[in-house]
Amino acid sequence: MLHALKEFFDHLTTSEPELAPAQQVQLATAVLLVEVMRADAGKTQAERQAVLALLQQRFALQGPALAQLVAQAEQSAEQAYDYHRFTASINDHCSQPQKLEIIESMWQVAYADAQLGAHEHQVISKIADLLYVTHGEYIGAKMRAKEAAGLV
Repeated sequence: MLHALKEFFDHLTTSEPELAPAQQVQLATAVLLVEVMRADAGKTQAERQAVLALLQQRFALQGPALAQLVAQAEQSAEQAYDYHRFTASINDHCSQPQKLEIIESMWQVAYADAQLGAHEHQVISKIADLLYVTHGEYIGAKMRAKEAAGLV
């Protein structure tokens, strides 16, 4: 028991290498997209492909760099106990239009399999609040993503 506590506190105090702001935003965005994918109990290949395509388009990443970002995002998402670390990075380094693009991208992942799960909706709603996205902006992003998916 004491050994487990020591490991826990050691893990908390070890510092990860500091990422540049652009890398922080890339990782934070990737984690949020992965979280939408993870929220769907029946996570599909369509959602995974949407995550890859959105990250490739947004950050001009390809091949190994894209695969590494997604792997790191999946690991960070599994280890995270809340979204604050990721949303704080986005709030610190992104404009309001950039935040809206992230929320719209999250909706695109959710709609990639043509089904919106309740947990996906909940995750996006919570993150939109943490990014200070208004309800009107949130609904607008949702409708644009739904239309882009051909579900309107």
